[in-house]
Amino acid sequence: MPKKISIAIDAMGGDNSPDKTLEGIKIFIKKNKSFNDFELNIFGKEEIIKEKLDKLNINSDLINIINSNKIVSDKDSPMTAVKNSKNTSMWDCIQHQIDGKSDISLSAGNTGVLLVVARMILKMMKEINKPALAGLWPNRNGMNVVLDLGANIEFNDQNLVDFAELGSALHKSLFPENKPKVSLLNVGSEEIKGTEILKNASKRLRELSNEDNFIYKGYIEGNDIMSGNSNVIVTDGFTGNIALKTAEGTAKFILKSLKSSLTESIFTKISLIFSYFTLKKFKDKLDPRKYNGAIFLGLNGPVVKSHGGIDAIGFYHSIDLCYKIVKGDLMAQIKKNLKHSKSV
Repeated sequence: MPKKISIAIDAMGGDNSPDKTLEGIKIFIKKNKSFNDFELNIFGKEEIIKEKLDKLNINSDLINIINSNKIVSDKDSPMTAVKNSKNTSMWDCIQHQIDGKSDISLSAGNTGVLLVVARMILKMMKEINKPALAGLWPNRNGMNVVLDLGANIEFNDQNLVDFAELGSALHKSLFPENKPKVSLLNVGSEEIKGTEILKNASKRLRELSNEDNFIYKGYIEGNDIMSGNSNVIVTDGFTGNIALKTAEGTAKFILKSLKSSLTESIFTKISLIFSYFTLKKFKDKLDPRKYNGAIFLGLNGPVVKSHGGIDAIGFYHSIDLCYKIVKGDLMAQIKKNLKHSKSV
């Protein structure tokens, strides 16, 4: 019998936890219990979790509760939170992974603390100098992997090459039917544009480009990220985080403006009835909850960060992301990519 996918979940991290985390778990189990190929290891205050699981009537056969009385406080400074992080639900969650009892960790807790704790426990892969924070964005043809989204402000050309290898491995594990197509985010698509770091990284990516790992497509501008011409977008953490926040703000603006326009009069409300299904499809495409979950790459094991303020549906999507990452054998894909890059 194949080994079950084992996901470690910090139930106490983020806003409105553990309510939203457990409700998200309930949705995931309901949608996937027929597969019977996973187990969820939930870390937090056992008494509280058991009580809430009973109220939610969640199938406990697929759940293991591991007691963690301490939690990472959002009120502490990042430095204090890291110092006090040992034996918290976040710490125990990742420790369970390094002990070989879970395949992946998930938390909605403080991003900086999670990155530091994950790096302390899992350690960096020996071939990688810096970790990257990757996210999923929709494009016209499917999905993009975009990285780095904020883990690194200082970087060099080799870091960008590493991010390309990590991002293309993630794309292959999640979307095996699509070939990774890598682009570097730049101020223009012409070869003469950009810094020396970008030019050096671009040259190296052209050398590494092949059908087995990824196809390098060259530079891409910000207004072309969602065109679908490329599906792995590589940049530094400073630029990537600005791009992320801009995209999130734009999506919110479009949805709010559309809602306002369609409800401003009796005539627009009537037209809404006839275009309901088209508009619903459009709204679903832009729903940020569907893309919840940033992935820490470059460590000796995958860690997923859920947005702290997300609701139960969004948290469900981050659990589903963890499931797909393990099912797609991300770590094997990364090792394959890195072996190729070091040999060329």
